Amino acid sequence: MAKANWVKVNPSQGSGNATVNVSSNGEHTGRVARTTILTWKAANVADIQRTVNQAGKPEYVDIEDAASADKAGKVVTISGVSNSKKLTFSFGTGNLTDIVLPSTYMANSVSTSNGANINGDPGAAAEYNFSISITVPANDDITAKTRQIIVTDEAGHQDVCTLTSAAGDAYVTIAEGDIELDYQGTPVAVEVKSNTTWTIE
Repeated sequence: MAKANWVKVNPSQGSGNATVNVSSNGEHTGRVARTTILTWKAANVADIQRTVNQAGKPEYVDIEDAASADKAGKVVTISGVSNSKKLTFSFGTGNLTDIVLPSTYMANSVSTSNGANINGDPGAAAEYNFSISITVPANDDITAKTRQIIVTDEAGHQDVCTLTSAAGDAYVTIAEGDIELDYQGTPVAVEVKSNTTWTIE
């Protein structure tokens, strides 16, 4: 049985006494340990096999620190990596309250229900990419709004992305036309629509 391509031996051949360094080609990002066999071969000698085990990486989740939408609104896709069996998304603090948390997200290119086990458990063998898309409506306020997007792995580790909706343009609108008062000066209602402070001089 050939050794797995993730294991590295140096030197891979020699003569007489020697020290062989066994390592891996890089970090093992899966949660579950991986195993391979090294086989020493020599003429007129029975093969000698040794098992090599590389420990799995502790469960983790890592999401973008920040994401943003312009004042006109848009669908914002927030990405990250994990090796967890399942991920759960939730809202944290913030005043961007007119957004809805999707019921599904993409994990390892497969649509997955929020909080459900990921099909095939790709994180057992290696880290995988995930993303969630959130529709952010237009922001008519003159101040930016934010909301925390929290992702939690099966072991309870959390990471937070702050989603920001850019400030809208200030506006003041008054109905078209003259304001007509009668001779007695009876008050006439004038409707002002605005999202900012204003004065009449």
